[in-house]
Amino acid sequence: MVDLTLPLDRLPDPLPIEPLQKPFDVTITPPGSKSITCRAYVLAALAKGRSRIVRPLHADDTDRLLAALCTLGADARWEGPDVLLEGVGGRFPRGGAINLGEGAAPTRFMIAASCLAAEPVTVDGSPRMRQRPVAEGVDLLRALGGKIDYVETQDRLPVRVSPDTSFTGGDVTIGRTLSSQFVSAIMLIAPCLSKPLKLWFGSSTTSDSYVRLTAHILGQWRVRLHDAKLPDGRRSTFIYTGSIGPQEYEIEPDASSAVYWFAAAALCAGSRAAIGGLPPASPQSDVRFLHILAKAGALRDGHAEVAIRWCSPLSGIEVDMSQMPDAALALSAIASTADSPSTISGLQTLRIKETDRIAALENELQRIGCTVEATDDSIRIDPATRHGEPVVIETYNDHRMAMAFGVLGLARPGISIKNPSCVAKSYPTFWRDFALLYE
Repeated sequence: MVDLTLPLDRLPDPLPIEPLQKPFDVTITPPGSKSITCRAYVLAALAKGRSRIVRPLHADDTDRLLAALCTLGADARWEGPDVLLEGVGGRFPRGGAINLGEGAAPTRFMIAASCLAAEPVTVDGSPRMRQRPVAEGVDLLRALGGKIDYVETQDRLPVRVSPDTSFTGGDVTIGRTLSSQFVSAIMLIAPCLSKPLKLWFGSSTTSDSYVRLTAHILGQWRVRLHDAKLPDGRRSTFIYTGSIGPQEYEIEPDASSAVYWFAAAALCAGSRAAIGGLPPASPQSDVRFLHILAKAGALRDGHAEVAIRWCSPLSGIEVDMSQMPDAALALSAIASTADSPSTISGLQTLRIKETDRIAALENELQRIGCTVEATDDSIRIDPATRHGEPVVIETYNDHRMAMAFGVLGLARPGISIKNPSCVAKSYPTFWRDFALLYE
């Protein structure tokens, strides 16, 4: 068996996954939440004074965001597992060129943050990030007075953000967007504007759970905001202006990373996985993945706050994953072992992720023999035609493809994972934690 504790750049490529020979009972603490780390970094960088971010995620996406904030004038240093971040008091003193690589949320957050810089900022990303949409976020920021120009291609990175005194805040109506990250981006900078930000939401907000996560974190940073449900069913959020104070802010484990261990326990007979440090009432939407697995036949463990164990053969399910779309990859992978077809919907945002995740799932599930039908926002998986022949899974440089199909290899022999090091984007220690299942 391959030594899974090796550094990522020393793992074999493709990486063969050894099926489990016995059940496991583990407690794993994933690294800090990527979503929460990104939001905390932006707020700490805009705060007046020094914040301590306790156990943030140390991975490619979050590290690039931290570096970008420092380029504009924040100051950060690691102190053990924590980051000490000296904020700029609401306005970045510098500009410059920043590149967020593959990070979608960091890119969209930095376009908004750059509107508060005293000098021009050019925001760029990887070739894949240059293909992903930014126009809706640019349009929202322009509606607030931001001056943003496309450098090369209309509606795509790179963009140039220039200082403009008309960037003051005001009213914005939010329709159905391609990504909720555009909305979260303007919410994070709202306290630093000269006028309150008033968001008017339509009846169908994309990935509303992430917008609510942003509002929750703003409240933890003592930003004044008011959520209200309107008589016609819509929602409004007012975010008031005011300085952001420094915090000692602890990052909880990443629920999006926890889903792989829940899925592994649901897949492997007699196994149990618990997640250390993850509150059962976490504001992260992916913690509700436990309920999805229960519908498929797994059992939530009553003896632990956040744990699941295998209970019966997995059954096919019909489920809307619009509030936790990232978890759909793990669910799709284990659905290939179920005793009946599954239909997973609410996946419209997956087309514009690190790869076209619906197409990627369709390709790789067909590679293991499943019959798959995909639409723009759903996937139907019929496992009746699956086979057990050796398969090398293409990950498309997508961390979640690697982790999802790695889990499948615990129960389905013959799985190898191409480009296993792509997990560095969000979970650099994934394979090391994966090794714990074999102990």
